[in-house]
Amino acid sequence: MKEVRVLYWFRTDLRLHDSPALQAALDLKPAVLYPIFTFDPHYVYLSKGSGNRWQFLLDCQKDLSKSINKLNPKSRLFVLREAPQTVLPKIFKAWRITHLVFERDTDAYARERDQVVSDLAKEAGVETVTRYGRTLWDSDAIVAKNGGKPTMSMAQLQAAGKKVGEIPRPLPAPTSLPDPGETTLDFEQELPDSNPDFNIPVREGEFRPYKAGIAGPNGDYAPEELEELGFPPATTPHRGGETRALKMLDHIMADEEYTAKFQKPKTSPAAFEPQSTTLLSPHHHFGSLSPRLFYWCVQDLASRFKGASSPPESLTGQLLFRDMYFAAQAAIGSTFTQTYNNPYCRFIPWHLPSKVKEGTEAGTESISAERWFHRWKAGVTGFPWIDALMRQLKHDGWIHHLGRHSVACFLTRGGCYVHWERGADVFEEWLIDHEPACNAGNWQWLSCTAFFSQYFRCYSPIAFGQKWDKEGLFVRHWVPELKNLDEKYIYEPWRAPQSALDKAHVRLEGDGMGGGDDGKREEGTYPEPMMDFNERRKVCLDAMKTAYQVGINGNDVRVKNGTWREIFDAAGQGEMEEEDKASFSDADVVLADDVEHGSHKRKVQAKREGPMDRHFKKMKEET
Repeated sequence: MKEVRVLYWFRTDLRLHDSPALQAALDLKPAVLYPIFTFDPHYVYLSKGSGNRWQFLLDCQKDLSKSINKLNPKSRLFVLREAPQTVLPKIFKAWRITHLVFERDTDAYARERDQVVSDLAKEAGVETVTRYGRTLWDSDAIVAKNGGKPTMSMAQLQAAGKKVGEIPRPLPAPTSLPDPGETTLDFEQELPDSNPDFNIPVREGEFRPYKAGIAGPNGDYAPEELEELGFPPATTPHRGGETRALKMLDHIMADEEYTAKFQKPKTSPAAFEPQSTTLLSPHHHFGSLSPRLFYWCVQDLASRFKGASSPPESLTGQLLFRDMYFAAQAAIGSTFTQTYNNPYCRFIPWHLPSKVKEGTEAGTESISAERWFHRWKAGVTGFPWIDALMRQLKHDGWIHHLGRHSVACFLTRGGCYVHWERGADVFEEWLIDHEPACNAGNWQWLSCTAFFSQYFRCYSPIAFGQKWDKEGLFVRHWVPELKNLDEKYIYEPWRAPQSALDKAHVRLEGDGMGGGDDGKREEGTYPEPMMDFNERRKVCLDAMKTAYQVGINGNDVRVKNGTWREIFDAAGQGEMEEEDKASFSDADVVLADDVEHGSHKRKVQAKREGPMDRHFKKMKEET
């Protein structure tokens, strides 16, 4: 009988506990088992990612390697510095592999990559074995039980889940691992194409692993250091690894009342050091914590706890939301993360659209919106609540989900009317818990293009922060320019009399963009608000109302050929007209926090122009 030689390919399952794919590998009774990780050029060059997320990944790799080594001193995580599509066929031959085993991934690129690798394995006579383990249920099975359609609501997910069957109980971690075989290489490293490289703006140096040989500079296949990836030191306090994740889970479960009665909407987005939620999401992304383990720990506790919360607000509900987005992406495919050609995403002619080809931009350009977007990203909008959240996001790589709601609503339908894809792009770069499915799904939800349709419910950039943190401690921490400002004005510094500004050593001037997108700010200076929120909210809501009346989706032929402009011109799209004809009144608008605010701009006589340009010129006239 032929000796079984297994190549176990770790990707987003960087753990030993509850790993169905790893268990399948061990069930083969292999004579040798190679635990490997490949540096995929797609994520190095074509997916945006800050140093914070790369540091989290390296933490997970190092922790996993140590855990493997504890089970078998001869083994470790073997990190291969080459694209899986080119290095694995060579490894199959060099290490005489009989089986390739990995956890399935339903991300669009990952599906394509895995199919290529599986085909190459078949050509080499290597059997491929896969299992799901990234979600509670197998996403493909959910889609099948949902009639082949994407799960666009929690109810659809739960109904399909009942048909699939009970969420499996977690598997124990293995107590031993087979030895790896020889790891010598008899082939040259193939360098990937590094053009384009979307991460050049966030790197300080070059990505060196591909120049260090497949086994690394020391020839030991060890994980890299962040500096070798070209990134500056990570700023996030949140670190990765299965060991840390399991300790965090134990800590959470020790507080039984918090865990059993957890209600996400009642947790504060202004809480920090510590935060008000579990912060386990990046561990789920990298697989250092099994979602099934977390689910059953919480579910078993809640089942015996009187007054326990339930989905969608409960902790288990958060995992169900994640499964919902994963299954939606599994059904729709690569177009799930965009509007263009997406049959389930409502078409709205946002500003700053993606360009598929010249003449078919799914939206409109605007100089003012461009400036607003860059100020939003830099955390210098002039709205302290929004700026504090954006600065926390960039520094920590994480913000509370209600904070994500606030900044997403503000950028899209609640102020700037900028395309949700631009915001998702920033989140992709900065979030340490970035999941393509969840990121796109959440932005579609908050922009009311899919999953959620109550576009008239807006988050106030003033009242929502006040609701959670009246004293403004969160703002004072992340916007230190305002740290001494009276709490009466901390969310609305433009309302402060000059005496209050002088006392707090604050000057309100400029746009805060002296340092570009890096948001380098002059000490003691904070920008004026970049728009009149109440006016902008009405303009955006009127435009949303029109878009809903038009009612076309991203796969509509009129979106593809550019004739959507004629429809919206005829419908009187406010954001495309020379005159602002917003029809929403204050009575039509429902703030998420149910608090209205008066205008926060000084009144000036301004020539009525296009709505996107009017406010920027108005601000210039006031300064």
